[in-house]
Amino acid sequence: MTTFRTFFRLMAASAILAAQGVTAQAEFAAVGNPSPAVILFGQSDDGGWSQSIDEARGTLEEELDLRIPMAEEVPESATAIRPAAELFIERGANIILGSAFGYSDTFKELSEQYPDVVFINPAGTTNGDNLKSVYGRTYESQYLCGMVAGGLTESNKLGFVAANPFGLVNWTVNAYLMGARQVNPDAELTVVFTGAWADPVKERAAAEALIEQGVDVIGQHVDTPTVQIVAAEKGIYGTGHHRDLSEFSEATQCSSIWTWDKFLKPEIEKIAAGEFEPAPYGAFLSIAEGGTDIACCGPAVSEELKAQVMAERDAIINGKHVFAGPLSDRDGTERVAEGEVLGDGDLWGMDWFVDGVSGQ
Repeated sequence: MTTFRTFFRLMAASAILAAQGVTAQAEFAAVGNPSPAVILFGQSDDGGWSQSIDEARGTLEEELDLRIPMAEEVPESATAIRPAAELFIERGANIILGSAFGYSDTFKELSEQYPDVVFINPAGTTNGDNLKSVYGRTYESQYLCGMVAGGLTESNKLGFVAANPFGLVNWTVNAYLMGARQVNPDAELTVVFTGAWADPVKERAAAEALIEQGVDVIGQHVDTPTVQIVAAEKGIYGTGHHRDLSEFSEATQCSSIWTWDKFLKPEIEKIAAGEFEPAPYGAFLSIAEGGTDIACCGPAVSEELKAQVMAERDAIINGKHVFAGPLSDRDGTERVAEGEVLGDGDLWGMDWFVDGVSGQ
């Protein structure tokens, strides 16, 4: 079974090979009328990652006029994943949508065993003729929420509660401060890593510790809304992750949200038309491609600040890269030269922080 460290090595290597133009030859036959099914790692109402996928399922049911069954709380174990997938296939499913990094190996095995079924796995790492893993460029949406944070802070002290210091988390931390400094050059960011994707107890402790240090806006890359709830309790502002967390907290003024249906609807339509396009190194989705976006803005955000945020959103959709040079890390080492942008391999392997980020 792959480990989290293997995950980031795989994604970095895949991105480098893709940039070098390495391609795979594959053909995929039409599967007829689409009949998707969803396998969720967590609860469908977890308030975060799993719920974002389940909400996309509901949207797809309406927009495609389909019934899409779902199994939830299926752990990252072949002994749990395989029976769930095979039961759906026995009942006629020809598209299986996953939801976890830990599904990667089993989805690969299943895709080879069932060549007439398409497997799509958000946060996965394995790919094949009928298997595609997908993830979003969350640094884009976190950059925009960082702009909101930078515009709201009065102390210039921002906080961030994150799960693990991996590439896909580190890029959200860095982008958040870079966005904040777009509107407030004096902003600083302190990050606390909990070591867990979803641990409300640790998230509360981290948020309270940051607020005690004087932060007056707090962001997050963890799965539960606990950080936003604490922000409301303490009378500061916050920004959410995965979904629009303002439903849980009046403190939340912007959220980085998943927009899976924007990617999955045309993907399912391609499958139905026999036009599925394998991606040897997976799909790495921008805002424009249906990865993430923002839910913005809360009542504390001025019209002027909102206009700035939306103008930057338009710029990103039109091709602006958040990590464009010249860019150095907090130790002064140049990471991106002037006129260049950070490549996908370097994004997945990001193990450094920009100037102004403290804590670990």
